[in-house]
Amino acid sequence: MKNALLGAAALALLPLAANAQSMFTPGTSFPGFYIGGEGGLNWLLNNGGNTYNTGFAVGGKVGYDFVGPRVELEGIYRNNQGSGFVPFGSGVAFTNGQINQTSVMANVLYDFFPGATITPYVGAGAGIAFVDPSLAGGCTMCSTQFAYQGIIGLGYNVSQNWRVDLDGRYYGTTNTGTYTNTNIGVMLGISYKFGGPDAVAAPPPAPVAPQAPSFMVFFDWDRSDISPQALNTIRQVAQTYKTKGSARVTATGHTDKSGPDDYNMALSLRRANSVKDSLVREGVPATAISVLGRGEAQPLVQTADGVREPQNRRVEIVVQ
Repeated sequence: MKNALLGAAALALLPLAANAQSMFTPGTSFPGFYIGGEGGLNWLLNNGGNTYNTGFAVGGKVGYDFVGPRVELEGIYRNNQGSGFVPFGSGVAFTNGQINQTSVMANVLYDFFPGATITPYVGAGAGIAFVDPSLAGGCTMCSTQFAYQGIIGLGYNVSQNWRVDLDGRYYGTTNTGTYTNTNIGVMLGISYKFGGPDAVAAPPPAPVAPQAPSFMVFFDWDRSDISPQALNTIRQVAQTYKTKGSARVTATGHTDKSGPDDYNMALSLRRANSVKDSLVREGVPATAISVLGRGEAQPLVQTADGVREPQNRRVEIVVQ
């Protein structure tokens, strides 16, 4: 009988256990102590001619989770009403009564997917039980017995700290002398784990690469000579170069779209070379200066072809 019930419980849980892997969503799991309460139904199996009604079980536990393996100390009170024949004098008598029992168990359990939203688990326990010696009463839970149990269940991790468990149990004790104490139970429990995962310091932000200093000088239409305002800017460039001590200077010339492409390309180079010559006069080595001409290909302000736009007649200077 008990083997059939255990087999049925295992078969009922197998599809859920198989599904648990596909439901696995990695979360944060951490070792720690936990406490919990639990309750459910208890069936004291028919034996020795006695019949027992569906009873109840209620208790609590305290344990430690190693992330996967768990150990816990559990106390549970069980009660089943029943009827049957009990020894009376030199014979037997039919009576109605109840079986009370309190067990204190040391359990070892294993979560298959710790940190998952749903994790199947199995466990076993052993301990001591205080039980009624018979339906006839006389004394309450005055018989001390060795107790043992097997557990199979599913855990639902509501959060990093809260968990709900649903499990099936086979529980028994050594023989009381008047009946065989064999039980099947279904328990629903909730537990709270103390603490939390160690905080991981966020990596420092990556250093931002410094922007190379850049300058811009402007020219009159179709001209490449340096104006007084442009000369002031060039002197700032020279001072920046000297402050760096060792650098490269790039001067890139541009034009507006008011002339032919080939003419504008040559004009942009003349403007860049005019800036280079001024930089050399201000003390920047010619070997440290590169010149480029872009013609009208990269306007600062987009215009139609043939438009004289002052912002596009320029040389951009970068010191790096």
